[in-house]
Amino acid sequence: MLTKRIIPCLDIKNGRTVKGVNFVDLRDAGDPVELADIYSKAGADELVFLDISATEERRKTLANLVLRVAEKVNIPFTVGGGISSVEDVDILLQNGADKVSVNSSAVKNPGLINELAAKFGSQCITVAIDAKQIDGSWIVHLVGGKVPTELDLFDWAKEVEQRGAGEILFTSMDNDGTKDGFANKALAKLSEGLNIPIIASGGAGNISHFVDTFNKGKADAALAASVFHFKEIEIKDLKKELRDHNIPVRL
Repeated sequence: MLTKRIIPCLDIKNGRTVKGVNFVDLRDAGDPVELADIYSKAGADELVFLDISATEERRKTLANLVLRVAEKVNIPFTVGGGISSVEDVDILLQNGADKVSVNSSAVKNPGLINELAAKFGSQCITVAIDAKQIDGSWIVHLVGGKVPTELDLFDWAKEVEQRGAGEILFTSMDNDGTKDGFANKALAKLSEGLNIPIIASGGAGNISHFVDTFNKGKADAALAASVFHFKEIEIKDLKKELRDHNIPVRL
């Protein structure tokens, strides 16, 4: 059985790590390079960096950050935020990123997924999907959750897989930052309907939430931010508890 992955997420704004609730009310959480080093040594399986205010002007800044992180860590890391072309991905991978995450750009130009998968391989391409429930349906949102679309989460996820994405990072906007647990029903439906890994994001508040998302949500990996940044959960303690619940993890 494949081991389940624990992934700290670093949301980057102006070169600093930040964390909010329901995608707003951001507060500073530290230097991303220092945090990456800490998490790498603490037993994280991967890292995700998302430039939540990415613009073309900051592309060089992000590439420099990627290079600094690559010099510090020995675990895979994914970089996202403002990526919209083969050239963007090429720069980040050359600077040391292992994978890239695309979100709004993929919705606006779905063919980008095919293009990136063909050029770099599906294993390099993560598609992030931010969604919230509206009138009982999970609706995909763009631009850091600010702009609703007409896309259904499950239909879009299926299309993303068919276009060549290697994995999906699903963030429930309803759960994000609430520490009330992951959106396990939606995660289970995604996992059952797709053949690529699903990363759970949004809602981690305690260790039992991770146990639940692997057992009930059938997630392949769990991503969290504030519970790690503010030392509410230590990764080694989390993994020990998961192992005690017969969930396969790398210790």
